[in-house]
Amino acid sequence: MEVSNVTNGSQIQNIAGKTLGKEDFMRLLLKQLSYQDPLNPMDSMQFTSQLTEFSSLEQLGNIKSTLDDVLAFQHSMQNASMSNLIGRTVKATGDTAYLKDKADINYILSRDASTVKIMIYDGAGKLAASKEAGSQAGGENTFLWDGKDSLGNQMPEGTYTYEIKAQDASGNAVAALTSSSGIVTNVTFRDGNTYLVLNDGRNIHLSEIQSIQ
Repeated sequence: MEVSNVTNGSQIQNIAGKTLGKEDFMRLLLKQLSYQDPLNPMDSMQFTSQLTEFSSLEQLGNIKSTLDDVLAFQHSMQNASMSNLIGRTVKATGDTAYLKDKADINYILSRDASTVKIMIYDGAGKLAASKEAGSQAGGENTFLWDGKDSLGNQMPEGTYTYEIKAQDASGNAVAALTSSSGIVTNVTFRDGNTYLVLNDGRNIHLSEIQSIQ
């Protein structure tokens, strides 16, 4: 009676749709040896190849297990370190500002601008204030909004959005990248991701953080 040889990784890993473990492989190999023709034994090169393949598969399984452990440890360390950010002020990408009497409006100009106009909108998307910031150099800039609308009335506490309209001396538009800041009050974990909860209720992903103060 002759049993066909196990000759490749796909056969080793999957027979009849079932993934083989180390014990399954060894049982299959021993069964194959027990049924071989004594007058025509298994080719030594083929036998060595099967054992080498099994060894490689076992090593790959061990490496994957080790990497999973390392990644889990790294993730837990990262989550633990995030708690150190509670109480710190972070700057992140976005176009919102939280008003409590006053609010910082942050943005980055691609180059020098001769005029910078800041349009501020309330929660309903209605224009609440329009402020002139004058000429400003390229790079990071912060405008302190006094919390008053275009008529000089104090706006209520809450979250506002804004956009920047800047021009150079020739009247050409200057690109502006907006960012927002807030105080970290909590750290939360969802779907394997870490988020910082800011004092205005926003959840900031770690990839959105630009700076920590």
